[in-house]
Amino acid sequence: MSRRGSVAELQGGLPSLCPRDPLLSPDSYMDVQGYKWVRWRVWLCRLAALLSLGVLLIVFHWRPRLAVLARCSSCPLALADILLLRDSFGQQHVVEVLTEEMEEGSLELLGQLEDAESRDTVQLYKREKTLLRFYLFEGLRYVWVERKGAFYRVSVLNEDWTCKDLHVFQKGLSPMEQSFRRTIYGPNLIDVPVKPYMKLLFEEVLNPFYVFQIFSITLWLIDKYYFYALCIFIISVISISISLYETRKQSITLRNMAQLVTNVTIRRSSGEEECVSSVELVPGDCLIIPQEGLLLPCDAALLAGECLVNESMLTGESVPVLKTPLQASDRKYSSDAERRNTLFCGTQLIQAKGGRPGGNGAVAVVTSTGFFTAKGDLVSSILYPQPINFRFYQDAVKFVLILALVALIGTIYIFVILYRSNVTWLELVIRSLDIVTIAVPPALPAAITTGTIYAQRRLKQRGIFCISPPRINICGKLSVFCFDKTGTLTEEGLDVWGVMEGGPAGFSELVSEPRHLPPGPLQSGLACCHTVTLLQGQPLGDPLELKMVESTGWTLQEPDGDGSVLDAEFGGHKVLAVMRPPNQQPYGTSTNEAVAIVQRFPFSSALQRMSVVTVARGGRSAFAFIKGSPEMVASLCQPQTVPEQFSSKLHNFSSEGLRVLAVAYKSLDVNSDLSTIERGEVEKDVQFLGLLMMKNLVKPESANVINILSLADIRSVMVTGDNVLTAVNVAKTCGMVGSDEKVIFVTATPHTAQSMPTLRFSLEEERALFGQSSAEVVTQGLYQGGFGYHLAINGKSFAALCDHFPEYLPKVLMRATILARMTPDQKTQLVKELQKLNYRVGMCGDGANDCGALRAADVGVSLSEAEASVASPFTSKTENISCVPLLIREGRCSLVTSFSLFRFMALYSLIQFCSVLILYTVKTSVADLQFLYCDFFLVTLLAIVMGRGGPSEELHPSRPPASLLALPVLGSLFIHTCMITLGQLSALFITTSEDWYIPLNSTQFGTANLPNMENTSVFAISGFQYIIMSVVVTKSYPHKKPLYYNVVFLCLLLIHFGVMTWLVLYPGPFFSRILQLYNFSDMNFKLLLISLAALNFLTCFVVEVLIDIGLLECFRLLRGKRPSKKQYKRLNALLSDSTSWPPLNQTLSPTDTIVHCS
Repeated sequence: MSRRGSVAELQGGLPSLCPRDPLLSPDSYMDVQGYKWVRWRVWLCRLAALLSLGVLLIVFHWRPRLAVLARCSSCPLALADILLLRDSFGQQHVVEVLTEEMEEGSLELLGQLEDAESRDTVQLYKREKTLLRFYLFEGLRYVWVERKGAFYRVSVLNEDWTCKDLHVFQKGLSPMEQSFRRTIYGPNLIDVPVKPYMKLLFEEVLNPFYVFQIFSITLWLIDKYYFYALCIFIISVISISISLYETRKQSITLRNMAQLVTNVTIRRSSGEEECVSSVELVPGDCLIIPQEGLLLPCDAALLAGECLVNESMLTGESVPVLKTPLQASDRKYSSDAERRNTLFCGTQLIQAKGGRPGGNGAVAVVTSTGFFTAKGDLVSSILYPQPINFRFYQDAVKFVLILALVALIGTIYIFVILYRSNVTWLELVIRSLDIVTIAVPPALPAAITTGTIYAQRRLKQRGIFCISPPRINICGKLSVFCFDKTGTLTEEGLDVWGVMEGGPAGFSELVSEPRHLPPGPLQSGLACCHTVTLLQGQPLGDPLELKMVESTGWTLQEPDGDGSVLDAEFGGHKVLAVMRPPNQQPYGTSTNEAVAIVQRFPFSSALQRMSVVTVARGGRSAFAFIKGSPEMVASLCQPQTVPEQFSSKLHNFSSEGLRVLAVAYKSLDVNSDLSTIERGEVEKDVQFLGLLMMKNLVKPESANVINILSLADIRSVMVTGDNVLTAVNVAKTCGMVGSDEKVIFVTATPHTAQSMPTLRFSLEEERALFGQSSAEVVTQGLYQGGFGYHLAINGKSFAALCDHFPEYLPKVLMRATILARMTPDQKTQLVKELQKLNYRVGMCGDGANDCGALRAADVGVSLSEAEASVASPFTSKTENISCVPLLIREGRCSLVTSFSLFRFMALYSLIQFCSVLILYTVKTSVADLQFLYCDFFLVTLLAIVMGRGGPSEELHPSRPPASLLALPVLGSLFIHTCMITLGQLSALFITTSEDWYIPLNSTQFGTANLPNMENTSVFAISGFQYIIMSVVVTKSYPHKKPLYYNVVFLCLLLIHFGVMTWLVLYPGPFFSRILQLYNFSDMNFKLLLISLAALNFLTCFVVEVLIDIGLLECFRLLRGKRPSKKQYKRLNALLSDSTSWPPLNQTLSPTDTIVHCS
């Protein structure tokens, strides 16, 4: 049996509202190794831990994998007690295999519940008892599958459920069935662990930062730095206390948001209804939803009745959504595909109707519980965020290692110096280790978060909320930003622009409003084909549908009570809603009659359409109406009913920026069961009725924002579900496409039985207007660099491009600005493909259909009225994209501030490091309170206020660097360190060269020699150096406001400079005694020290300016020009030089090659 296995999510599982995938979910695929406890190894480790005074346990706490390897031996997964998991990001986790005793007869019951394929899916591990073997990882339960020899998510049990299977569960589960399922699935809880204070304290103290602090404090106490050690101890205790309080507070807040325990009503197999706790719910339970609704504690498929649902907690979308019953078909159930038939955990059901006797309430079947629900998935993304692949954070760790290497060199130097001085071995060890505590600043990791904290606070004041602060710095490196169209670039609401009837004879004249149409099926279709519902007498629904219904003048009526009155009026059919025309005329006139809606199939982004089934009064006739994208509706129509001018009319209207919808209908058999008719039967062989045009105005802020991004060299991309020509018009209106730039349409067709895949690039607009010869002229200008161009592609072509022309995909994405008719999954795929080209991708959308893309992007911004939505890392209350430049400016400011603080903290350590090495060399040291003064009064206060400077008002074309190990950064630190060392040595040599200089007592060492001249002169110059470096490394232009805008920092600099000048010129007897300073009587010497500090500042400042303008770049010339590490930059250079890309008006096959990119 294999000792190594995998945890994989079987195909066809239950995707949640934002489906899990390898990018969003690190446990989609995991490598698993099994280990078994070895008793003698365990006891040996306990003995080693005792002998090492607990050091071994600390190492095991930092590296759990070592603990497993030391205590366990490798074994087959079927026998494992401990599992070592490696996720798709390479991170390792240790989990314990748990067992739970099963009830007798469980195996037989499992066989009855599951189909032949999955009947033995959960084969239980037997010894003397029937046991279920499983483990929990990030809230999800994985069970042992004997037949496959691996652990699988417990959702494997219901992954093959069809829609028809779900309808079978309306009968309800027996108590025995539910008990067994509860054992397998576990409780229905999204359990956010809230650790007790003692456990939090233990984990916090064992953090490498605090372990280093404890080591340092112990060393300082031995070295008799009592006051300094006490201050550090007090600050550490305060810091730990605040950290514990905030951590526990956040955990409690998240638990209160995530955990939902309520009483619900379920139906038993006996037909009885029982009130149970929501914790006991399992997949397959039949849930009875009351008329007044409830806060749903699970994911469920709606089987009977309709529900009005507020999904803002999950999606940020404030408009309530009408959910309709799931049809009993043979297709496999998927919560993503059947989103409009699925009720998601954590959403508020506002009202339910039409699903139970009396017309009240609804019936649903539980499909997912706990962390397997949509809400559980989103909470999991907060609890266990994916690692952020950002070079700045990776380099920070490497830089600490570089400082540790410097500390090692210093330690060796001090060891040699002290060894020659014949000091005691205890002092030799203490002094050598003391260098490590100086060269490696423990506050370095904390300091770099200061800029992020200030940026987050400023963003919150501007109505932008962030649930992932590390992503603020990533905002500063964004190179492309994707925008949804409707509600993001354009207004949310639409105004009806006109309607046009169409048929075999062609199109009629344009009518300004549907209410002016002659009575007929088109007017009825526009009045009925929607999911608008009433809440307390007020219509609620999609803004587009509300405008459409309003424009017809028809009124909506919903059944009262059991609805028997309306049912009788419409031939006994179960009525969901009735649409009544204005000025109802007596029966038999030519005026439209009231129409009853008896079945709804809601709009689906993937299907690009919706439909309804209606019945006339008296049940005389039945019709199905379908509404959706013109291309999709036309493809479902009988060809002879579609006007010949369809394509040209659609082209004209879309080119004007209008949102175009098509309407079609068909007659149905009124005597059939219309409430159970399948969607596939309704939406085929329909007759074309006409087009509805709606005007979607571009928001006034959009054009300005796109222009700002363009000037800042940040690409803007529109990704929408609308028509490609409409999207092109909006792109031109908002400035994504310039007036002198061309749009090239990319058309790709998939492989079919009759044809091979094809790919074509065409200037359709030019050919339509000027003919082929003009297109050839434009083509020549394009290749010669005379014209800028953008590519436009729709969702079908994008799918064909990905499947059949993957070699062309990167080249298309390099120039693609308009992506239309894109499904939610395709939007997510687009973001990932751009990231593969090494772009840092931002995404801005409404949080509903864009949920997957918002979470996949490096920076996702949801425009929502909610204060914070788990649909994306950032949520903006501003209803336009003006938040995007602000976010990027704050990201750049935060990144620059983090760089400045990192360099300042590193230079602070190096200044002190140099001071200690120099003074140790001459057999003296820095005084206890001198350390305290420099660390707290100078450095800490400066570090706190350095990050207060706000972002620049403009976006600059250049982006700030993200690498701490780049030549300008390392070169700058090296040169400044040399200047610092030179300054301190100069102060020392000037002091020793004076006539009044008194040499040190060579028989004493360290603080016993204080006060002395050497210490005081080095302390004076180093004190100024801390202030100097805080100014030198503080960057402003072009990403931050100038230094003088940070008034607090500026005032603090003046205060620090004044205090240091006073301490040098006239410290007074009290402060001289406290700080152990030597009182020089030579005023000229004191002024010389201040002049030396001024010279040090001038040289460091000039060096920094020269480095900023590229002084060190000359070294890059020595190695020659190298291609960029970013693929999109290499590809852009290649395409810019190409004389054959794009290959206009050529039909390409998958084997054709135009441009290669290595």
